[in-house]
Amino acid sequence: MLNAFDKPDNSAADTASSKPAADGLFITFEGTEGVGKSTQVKLLTDNLRHRGLPVVTTREPGGTPLGEELRGLLKRPSSRAAPCPPAELLMMAACRAQLMREVVRPALQKRQVVIVDRFLDSTTAYQGYGRGLDLEFIQQLHNFTLENTRPDLTFLLDLDIAIGTQRSRERGGNTLSEDRFDNEEDIFHRKVRNGFLTLARQEPQRIKIVDASLAPEEVQELILEQVIKTHKQKQPA
Repeated sequence: MLNAFDKPDNSAADTASSKPAADGLFITFEGTEGVGKSTQVKLLTDNLRHRGLPVVTTREPGGTPLGEELRGLLKRPSSRAAPCPPAELLMMAACRAQLMREVVRPALQKRQVVIVDRFLDSTTAYQGYGRGLDLEFIQQLHNFTLENTRPDLTFLLDLDIAIGTQRSRERGGNTLSEDRFDNEEDIFHRKVRNGFLTLARQEPQRIKIVDASLAPEEVQELILEQVIKTHKQKQPA
């Protein structure tokens, strides 16, 4: 298991297309199922608001009326209505395009802190590495939906797949999940995890790996320290 903020070996340089948000602070949380993203998003939001910072919190898929409609179609476990992988990818992109224009970009222009539970890296990991769709095309979709706006900081909560699966089952009362992605086979989730770690090697300055097996309070302490550091770096001299 990787330690908090450890980077995988052989880290590559950041991609040229990753341009951080120009005004506010843009933070995203990523990871496989059961890693505790929602808990950390709430803790960070509360901590930053306690420090007097204006915070907008949202999620993907979702975050807008259109996005929430698509979220229901994407995540419900009905096999009869499940989208095929290419349709799944395009629906995720549609959610993101709407979220950027309705929520993320307006908040950043007001110099607010924007925190998103899942974002572009989930699409690359799940639909690219997990479903096996073309990674170059996915990058083109990111460029189209995001234009020049990229997260300043991404926290990848990393956890062994077996532990994450058990957490998800306990959270759902050990019944079949209402989330279609939760019900995927372990081999799918392993591909997704490997995809996230590959992305972290490619963009080590943006994507910070956090050991999600630590206690939630310990995880939050490490996250908050990095966020405060990044926020200070973005302030005018």
